[in-house]
Amino acid sequence: MMMFWMAVRLALRSLVRNKVRAMLTVLGILMGVASVVASSAIGAGAKERIESQFASLGVNVLMVWPGASATGGARGAAGSASGLTEDDALALSREVPSLSASAPILSASTQVVSGSRNWSTRVYGSTLDYFRVRAWRTSDGGLFTDADVRTSAKVCVIGETVRRELFGDESALGRTMRVGRMPCTVLGVMESKGQSGFGQDQDDLVIVPLSTFRTRVSHRPGREIGFVMASARDPALMSRAEEGITRLLRQRHRLSGTDESDFTVRNMADVIKSFDEQRAAISLLLLVVASISLLVGGIGVMNIMLVSVTERTREIGIRLSIGARSRDILAQFLIEAVVLASVGGVAGLALGIGASLIVGMTTSWTVKVQPETAILAVAVAGGIGVIFGFFPARRAAKMDPITALRHE
Repeated sequence: MMMFWMAVRLALRSLVRNKVRAMLTVLGILMGVASVVASSAIGAGAKERIESQFASLGVNVLMVWPGASATGGARGAAGSASGLTEDDALALSREVPSLSASAPILSASTQVVSGSRNWSTRVYGSTLDYFRVRAWRTSDGGLFTDADVRTSAKVCVIGETVRRELFGDESALGRTMRVGRMPCTVLGVMESKGQSGFGQDQDDLVIVPLSTFRTRVSHRPGREIGFVMASARDPALMSRAEEGITRLLRQRHRLSGTDESDFTVRNMADVIKSFDEQRAAISLLLLVVASISLLVGGIGVMNIMLVSVTERTREIGIRLSIGARSRDILAQFLIEAVVLASVGGVAGLALGIGASLIVGMTTSWTVKVQPETAILAVAVAGGIGVIFGFFPARRAAKMDPITALRHE
């Protein structure tokens, strides 16, 4: 152990004597470790943010959209065809056991007005199942009731953004606002959810009973709806729920086995998985770039150690001639290479954490430094010192003492 610490002291003394050279040598390792730590922190933060944003959409959500229309052989966008009805949504909640709730929804963009203030927002007409699917509660006041849905009551619930734009710091409860041409009473304000995974402000909305929307906001006759939001009872039942929705709606729409579905079921878990795969691909690319930096840094360590062995040939010869063993020389230069690489690793760790925190403070990105990644990056830096320092150290250990003493 005493020999080990002596080798460490000799290694540190050698590095201190050649500060600039040592600093330039560890630069590659420093940048590589910093890149690994920063990209890992940003990637982990991005994953957490995406998951939380999609989670804010609701609990185990599945979206059901009408299919694409076709005119003269030209297909429109998804949702351009009619076909989904309130009865479809009710049937889903009754007949698909893996679903806990199913909400029929109509929506439109409109102007809302209160006093001298006005705001352009999105108005949704739905039932109480909408709030169950989205696991959404009020921060102030309450929701409309089933009786309000049956009687097309002129009541509404608003998001935090609408409350702020129309009422400022005042309470919105019991106030009357105009949705399009319809005056309605504000029953409650929803808890803030922030942006969704698609970048939309989820708090910028007004929710009214479905019947109220149909008769007083958009004047849509019949039972057709825009789309359905459904919630599976458990994350493990998402695929089964999707299959159950597809099977039931095909039955209700009298589609044969060869007919194309006139609706689209979108599993939000699959959307999250797709986003996560893209994030992982970008993280892998950044990791490859960082690995190249570490490789370049390792080559730099080998190069500087070879130069150091050449410069200290007489010193090696003297040590060997007075009784030092080959393994002592090997240990000295190997430890020197490991110390050199580890200094770069620790400096890179500090730089990576600092860069991650700066990114988090100066942008809206979420960063999450992962301790296991940081420890692994520094360990890899030390490993690079062992791998790339072994050849120069072995060369020093194999020197002939007489030949080394003659070296000028």
